[in-house]
Amino acid sequence: MSDTHQVNDLISIEMEGDTALIRIDNPPVNATGQVVRQGLDEAVARLDADAAVKAIAIYGAGRTFVAGADIKEFGKPPQPPALPEVYDRIEACETPVVTVMHGTALGGGLELALATHARVGIDGLRVGLPEVALGLLPGAGGTQRLPRLTGIPFALDACLSGRHVPAQEALEAGVIDRLEAGEPRDVALKTAQDAASGVLKTRRTGDLEVTPDEAALRETEEKLRQTQPLLFSPHKIVECIRVASETPLAEGLKFERAAFMECMDTPQRAGLIHAFFGERAVSNIPEAKGEARPIDKVGIIGGGTMGSGIATACLLAGLPVRMVEVAQEGLDRGIATITGNIDGAVKRGKLPADKRDATLAMLEPSLQMEDLADVDLVVEAVFEDMDVKKEIFGKLDKICKPGAIMASNTSYLDVNEIAAATSRPADVLGLHFFSPAHVMRLLEIVVADKTAPDVVATGFALAKRLKKVGVRAGVCDGFIGNRILSHYGKEAAYLVLDGASPQQVDSALEGFGFAMGPHKVGDLAGLDIGWANRKRKADNRDPNERYAGAVADRICEQGWFGRKTGKGYYVYEGKDVRPNPDVAPIIERERQEAGITPREFTDQEIVDRYMTAMISEAARVVEDGIAKRPLDVDMVLLFGYGFPRFRGGPLHYADTIGAAELVRRIEGYAQEDPHYWQVPDILRRMAADGTTFADMNKGA
Repeated sequence: MSDTHQVNDLISIEMEGDTALIRIDNPPVNATGQVVRQGLDEAVARLDADAAVKAIAIYGAGRTFVAGADIKEFGKPPQPPALPEVYDRIEACETPVVTVMHGTALGGGLELALATHARVGIDGLRVGLPEVALGLLPGAGGTQRLPRLTGIPFALDACLSGRHVPAQEALEAGVIDRLEAGEPRDVALKTAQDAASGVLKTRRTGDLEVTPDEAALRETEEKLRQTQPLLFSPHKIVECIRVASETPLAEGLKFERAAFMECMDTPQRAGLIHAFFGERAVSNIPEAKGEARPIDKVGIIGGGTMGSGIATACLLAGLPVRMVEVAQEGLDRGIATITGNIDGAVKRGKLPADKRDATLAMLEPSLQMEDLADVDLVVEAVFEDMDVKKEIFGKLDKICKPGAIMASNTSYLDVNEIAAATSRPADVLGLHFFSPAHVMRLLEIVVADKTAPDVVATGFALAKRLKKVGVRAGVCDGFIGNRILSHYGKEAAYLVLDGASPQQVDSALEGFGFAMGPHKVGDLAGLDIGWANRKRKADNRDPNERYAGAVADRICEQGWFGRKTGKGYYVYEGKDVRPNPDVAPIIERERQEAGITPREFTDQEIVDRYMTAMISEAARVVEDGIAKRPLDVDMVLLFGYGFPRFRGGPLHYADTIGAAELVRRIEGYAQEDPHYWQVPDILRRMAADGTTFADMNKGA
């Protein structure tokens, strides 16, 4: 007969003969908050002091073991006992302590297991140390204990990738000692009994020696210098793992803790934490929490790059898709693209191979728009032409069943005008996917003036189902992301006209942290897209504005649209990419025609001007209410435009500069171009009262 009693609200002890079970019950993910730490510490100390207890097993209640730290404690003063201290005391126990893990054991959860004397996994378990994604390193023994169990190469991979390691791989690597099937409590009891009887071998991880592997350490250091020179925590992780191979555990733990605190003090950690919370906060608005309409079948109009990508995303989410094209050739091309996308998902492990055919079977191609009569949601994904889109929506108004949602994938156009082409504008919204739509995580949910609340909620529900980051946007030319892009893209062009080369601009911004500079991005996306947009807006161009598109226009006039034509700002021959030598004469001619005497820019000047331009328009987007909060802007730029994640987003980065300095910069630049460089009212107010964009996020 077992005897159970509570240590505190979240930790309980169950005695079964001469073994003890410690249960962690802190839903939803058994996070290692202060009450859990305190309870674990007390429970283990009490049981270790009881000579009648021969073994202790720790397990978790609910759907998972321990999935990491308590995020509610982030940014608050630490409350004792500290996690490393608890785990050190567990490892020092005379009584064997074992862990039984199910679901996930991540971060502090895996570090708890590493500090015990044996580890058993339950089928389906995944383990990992994901702290690097937050600009941190495992700070409760992960960098010191893991290499003692697995060796250096595996520990480097686990700590630097932050990936979730499947149970079988964890078993083979030595992270866990056994893999079992069954309920956590039952497996924990058996494990404790086996530890007590000696059937399950137990030992202190700290007593093990790390097998030296200087070659792996040096190779990793060199790779990080080349691929992640701007980041801090990955390099510290390698240092910590090296220390694990050179010193006793106690010294290594001190080194790890000091390195962890160094990471805590970096702006990168703050940026990555902002990105982490922002990703979760974008959907934390009343409109996203309303009742959504059911979506059981999706219609896609257009089988081009965007339509095929959106269809792929829906199919991968288990949604049947009916794709409509006007001609068989376009339909065949779309089917081929989708098939290739699905095969790519299988190859990357995103879709089980045995589900490939069933997934493709959910695609119904059609040449008749009338076949969309029974779908719950239609996404129009044709080219950016208002007359074409209005004609399509006029037809959909007559074809679609009552309650069906009609969405446009427009990148710039007025969703209110599109909605007005129907008799039911409440059912219309914008769903702006980003290319490739089955890969890119951003989805701008564009809310028109008459969009019904449950239609908005459905947009957010769809984003969640497609595993995308849905961000609410208001209606304006370009919404959040493309409106800001249009503005800072002009500054990239001005920098080239005024003396920098496209390659210098790209290099400077890649040095700031962008994966690709703006000219490489333009080549990748297709320079003809921006060209078409400039022509669309040509009649409404402000005569006081300095035209930024001249160089790009001349390039497009040559038929050079970037990667897809083999030439743009760069020349593309297989994997060989080099500057297009024919672009420099075009730039020189445009400078001469504009009467510009080129000057030199430092890389820092390029970054300062480009980022100040981005921040200026981002601030206006918030001021105008197109984005509800600064964090919405940050998430759009992070997930759709390649903004470096460790910098948190443009408005988080703006807070590191300060509103007063930004105003000073803009006023200085305005002496050259007062039309382009104007101080947003919101920034001027912030400079006066000392507030930040972070303050606005809290207020919202």
